[in-house]
Amino acid sequence: MILQFETAWAIPWYTTMVILNVVGLVYCAIIYKRSLIPRDGKDLTYRKWMRIMGIIFTLVSAYRAISVWAIPYTFRIPNTLAEVSFAGLFAYAMLRFNAYLPATDDTRANKFKSFIKKTPYILVGCLVLAQPIDTWGGITHFALRGVFVETLWGIGFLSVLPLAIIQLRRVLSIKDKEAKERLRIMKYSAIIIAAWCVIYCMYRWIFTLPFMWISAFNRLETGLPLLETGLQVIIDALGIRTRPSLEYSDWGFSFLIWHSAYFSICTWISIFLMKAPRPREISGKHNAKPTLITLALITLALITLITLIGLPADFDEIIILFVLGGLFLVPIAYFFVLEIKTTKE
Repeated sequence: MILQFETAWAIPWYTTMVILNVVGLVYCAIIYKRSLIPRDGKDLTYRKWMRIMGIIFTLVSAYRAISVWAIPYTFRIPNTLAEVSFAGLFAYAMLRFNAYLPATDDTRANKFKSFIKKTPYILVGCLVLAQPIDTWGGITHFALRGVFVETLWGIGFLSVLPLAIIQLRRVLSIKDKEAKERLRIMKYSAIIIAAWCVIYCMYRWIFTLPFMWISAFNRLETGLPLLETGLQVIIDALGIRTRPSLEYSDWGFSFLIWHSAYFSICTWISIFLMKAPRPREISGKHNAKPTLITLALITLALITLITLIGLPADFDEIIILFVLGGLFLVPIAYFFVLEIKTTKE
């Protein structure tokens, strides 16, 4: 029997997500173990909190990705911790970057530059503020709940975008060969953070938020829903409804892209930032285990892509599936190259 595209996409997509998150958990455990045995006793607080936040996001991401069709609800509190941790990883890495590689000019005399240095606090503040709004909106079914939350996400990452670009330019301007070697992981961190901020801000502020605000105001014209009470309100406050349907039309292309990127690219970024980017001692030693794990992950992803292409679907639908599968290869390939080049903790 030939499967229809409406449900045929689900199995290979879900398989890819499970593979990425299971191997991500293993990789996260390796990074965690390596980070416990540093060569020096510096920045212990920084490294400890980066480990904690990275583990939280990776565990929650794996749980939500694997259980997407298993249960109708997931718990909101772990999701809240994960989102705040994701922002915290970016913010802490950027704040420490300023300490490790400060600007050559006196930014204290320039109020704007002084403000830019503190924008990571705005990022964390926006995502912390988004959590109670999301919970309250889930209880009251407030029409502007989603757009408020996504706007706060957009404001948060837009606020750190100038600093991300400044830090990237600063680390790329280093010409001394020995200094470049010591700052290599900080350079990779700056590239990842800047690329994420640029792509996310374009996606959020150009392609989604304008339409979300228009849709939200259109819903307001029909009147606000009544405030609900009872046990269901508590369930809505503590849980997040999943999408148990296998029908592609119930998910939609935009939501599938968001879900795929959130539980793959974001997970691998958080695992990388777990390393607490900072200047390193120069050494030729290298631990091959993460490289082998990442290589195995690439192989599995390629097999999944072949499966996606072989689905009995129309040509344009196959292209969509191929793009979804290719989305996973970008961060995987990058970290594979990164693990070859970087030195052991």
